[in-house]
Amino acid sequence: MLTLARWKASTARLADAMREAARTELLRARASGDFSRVARPVAQGVGDLTYGIDAPTEEVLTRWLLEQARHGPLSLLTEDAGWRHFGPGPAGPRELPDFDHGGPRIVVDPIDGTRNLMTDLRSAWSVIALCGAGAGEPRQSDVVHGLLSEIPTSRAGSWLRLGADKGGVCELEEFALHPGQSARAPRTLRADADDRVDHGYFPFFKYMADMRVMIGEVETKFLGRLEQHERADVRNCYDDQYISNAGQLVCLITGQYRMIAELRAHLAERRGRPTLTTKPYDIAGALLCAEAAGCVITDALGAPLDFPLDARTPVSFVGWHNAATQRRLRPHLDAALGDPSGA
Repeated sequence: MLTLARWKASTARLADAMREAARTELLRARASGDFSRVARPVAQGVGDLTYGIDAPTEEVLTRWLLEQARHGPLSLLTEDAGWRHFGPGPAGPRELPDFDHGGPRIVVDPIDGTRNLMTDLRSAWSVIALCGAGAGEPRQSDVVHGLLSEIPTSRAGSWLRLGADKGGVCELEEFALHPGQSARAPRTLRADADDRVDHGYFPFFKYMADMRVMIGEVETKFLGRLEQHERADVRNCYDDQYISNAGQLVCLITGQYRMIAELRAHLAERRGRPTLTTKPYDIAGALLCAEAAGCVITDALGAPLDFPLDARTPVSFVGWHNAATQRRLRPHLDAALGDPSGA
């Protein structure tokens, strides 16, 4: 049975292969001047649409799963197929009935941020979460290692990788994409202690058209309270719509975001009509990295965030760069969510 260290190394190599597959498709599209092939939907997965740029990474992932299963059992969750269980058989890898095989349970989102990457607008991220052996479906609290690996745009010269073990620190590495370029030395990421209320990014994620008005109302009440009670200069409370939950959490870890509110699932449940939401595979590995860096991540109402690792559960979350920011700003978000007047 592979050790945690060897699974970490194996999944890091997997992330490298998925990045190369995605960027190959992206560079071909850019060279031809036609992004339609990589940007078109090709299938409906268990969790989300699969686009042209996703398909090669899914193929890489399936080959990796079957290769790993030659050496020992494992369970793998992806957005296209849900959970798959494989292990060694007499004639090669064979499908197993369930989780009760003694191997790891692994969650992989090959491309989180497809919609930006397939048009070459912004980096996407491969998100990987490792859980130990168990007889059933794991939860977020079972994640023991998280990995975030950047898939940069065609114009980038380097890419980032963030990793953390449960109870450990978050490490950042930067790698050159092209020969002859230098990369920065690895470093530990730690949240700062600043609790400022302006001159920073305080985004409310409202990418879905059907949710913009509802989320915008909460955002307006929140900013109004910051102006009234905290004397914030709300002209300098900036917005950003990064269509990648992993990317959002990277920005939170680095302090580029002071907070991030992803309220779609919470507010959609309140209104009684579903929408497209964050799913567990989008953030399972990213959450561990953010918490290891000192960020505070909760559910929409401020409770501890834990959920089953599957391809269907809707997830809302609120992230704060540090505990000081949470203490200062959480009461204003609570008021904006719960009191129509925002008072």
